[in-house]
Amino acid sequence: MTATHSSSDPLPAPRAPRGSARDKLIAAAHQEVRRHGYAATTVDQICAAAGVTKGAFFHHFESKEALAVAAAEAWTERARPMFDMLPHTKLEDPLDRLLGHIDFRFSLLHGPVDGFTCFVGTMVQDAYATSEPIRLACEASIAAYCEALAPDIEAAMQAYGAPAGMSALDLARHIQSVLQGGFVLAKTTNDPAIARESVAHLTRYVRMLFGRT
Repeated sequence: MTATHSSSDPLPAPRAPRGSARDKLIAAAHQEVRRHGYAATTVDQICAAAGVTKGAFFHHFESKEALAVAAAEAWTERARPMFDMLPHTKLEDPLDRLLGHIDFRFSLLHGPVDGFTCFVGTMVQDAYATSEPIRLACEASIAAYCEALAPDIEAAMQAYGAPAGMSALDLARHIQSVLQGGFVLAKTTNDPAIARESVAHLTRYVRMLFGRT
């Protein structure tokens, strides 16, 4: 599989502006939750990873839950370059753009598993039954990803046809499901190879779906 860009999921962790404790805390939450899970990550761990005091934490967030919601919103913003800036987004053919996006996601699946897994996907597995605000924030983030992917799928359906009853949003959700499932399987072995295998199968499926040999 040819990757259009190499980088982790979904993009390398942004550097927080110097002196921005809030941004450092959000970046640390992304790192620590992906590494340990939401339930096992403490405010003290996040503060230590961010290099800020606990007082600074509570200046910006009233609780770990409040930070989690803000971090989920920031995760959505972090994903935007996948749809706006990367080379595959400039391709003329919508199917090429869709396959380029999947290739890009494939290219991220290297290195430690916690470096490419999805923050909101990891967090919602822990918190969906115990925190409605976190569940809703994760739902919104994953839905935003699917909605951003859907226009290229819709255009590919118009250009190449599609099975009866299929919608662009259905396929976008399936792509997200394969990615999230690949992350879970990679955690079971602590090896990204199984996630790459899943995404390679996804590429084959999309190509066959639209008659691309």
